[in-house]
Amino acid sequence: MIIREIKKEDNARVKKIIQDSLKSLGLAIPGTAYFDPQLNDLHQYYNNLKHANYWVVEMDGEVVGGIGIAPFNEHDKVCELQKLYLNTKTQGLGLGKKLMETALSFASKHYAKCYLETKHELKNACILYEKFGFTLLHEPLSGSDHSAMDAWYLKDLN
Repeated sequence: MIIREIKKEDNARVKKIIQDSLKSLGLAIPGTAYFDPQLNDLHQYYNNLKHANYWVVEMDGEVVGGIGIAPFNEHDKVCELQKLYLNTKTQGLGLGKKLMETALSFASKHYAKCYLETKHELKNACILYEKFGFTLLHEPLSGSDHSAMDAWYLKDLN
């Protein structure tokens, strides 16, 4: 297993993992990452943002998932954990935990808090976030883009 920064040639594979995952959960709907315009070129999207990055995880030379950190509210030093997805055959192997460690280590060098949005029905994801110290909020932070989400979490990084 290798975790590394996304390369341009990873774009199509990561987009497919994200969209296949959302489709399998019945979440290929507006208001989710399924329709995010940046999915076509995640490499360029994250490289054009300050204090942002996207990492992929490889197993046996194949990209099987990824995770991103991007600014959410720079004035308040809040970042957003974005697009944590794994293909179905690698879920449950601890890769999500490794990706979270990588992303949060990076985030803690640049931000005071980390925000994320998900769905309550994605129970395994919610359990993972809570294990990493994220606290469930009653409503999204102002500036949220994903209207279909119904679970919002925040973590102090200091």
